[in-house]
Amino acid sequence: MTLRPVLFCGDPHSRFRQVVESASRTRAATVVLLGDMEPSRPLEEEMTALHQSDTEWYYIAGNHDADSQALARRVWNRNTEPHNIHGRVVTLKGGLRLTGLAGVFRGDVWYPQVGDKNGGRSTHYSRLDLERVTPRQYRFNPYDAAAPKVHHKHWASIFEEEYDALAEMQADILVTHEAPSYHCDFSGKGTGFRAIDELAQFLGARYAIHGHHHDNQDSSEFWVQQKFESHGVGLRGVSALWPDGRWEVVMPGEIDDARRRQLRASE
Repeated sequence: MTLRPVLFCGDPHSRFRQVVESASRTRAATVVLLGDMEPSRPLEEEMTALHQSDTEWYYIAGNHDADSQALARRVWNRNTEPHNIHGRVVTLKGGLRLTGLAGVFRGDVWYPQVGDKNGGRSTHYSRLDLERVTPRQYRFNPYDAAAPKVHHKHWASIFEEEYDALAEMQADILVTHEAPSYHCDFSGKGTGFRAIDELAQFLGARYAIHGHHHDNQDSSEFWVQQKFESHGVGLRGVSALWPDGRWEVVMPGEIDDARRRQLRASE
């Protein structure tokens, strides 16, 4: 039996060639996009080559996927909806359960960090709460549906209501755009979130995988304390989770080496 991995693809930022090439080379069973796709055409068209194989694909959105209404419509639409794993659990071909939390924490919605002006409490618990105070001319829903309408940037915001609902589920793999708490910038300042750790623990996840920061810092010293493995994937990088649990960098991120030099210089 041929072993086929699940691929996790770091922020593509409008380029998808590395995704398709890595999927072909590894004969991937599944491809997962970690946000900030910024497709120049509808996302399902960027992934056409995977439709022609038996590789399934899923995604979560990142903050830049909601930079404009036109861009948001390329990411959130009826054709991509079956592939969007924000707030839901899917079972992959190998039996692993995958879920996602899209977007980023924002102070005008919810910023669950110590020292926040709201003490970690949400400003707007749900999209419906935010819609009520959003001027009509700024309300937007890429599906043109009856669901709550908010400013387009908040299609990539994390709402506490959606986080709470996801925390009631069970999954083996959690993918997020934001990072767990281990992550820091190159001055040593924390840029990850304890709330992501807690979500992975609520889910019973074995892996928490993220993009957003364009690096793949080694977090293995934290795994026992976290109770899960955490992995970042670099800018346009691709990493594989093999059926035996092995994690492999298939294609390094474009600035991984520069990030490591920065980190060493700051130590």
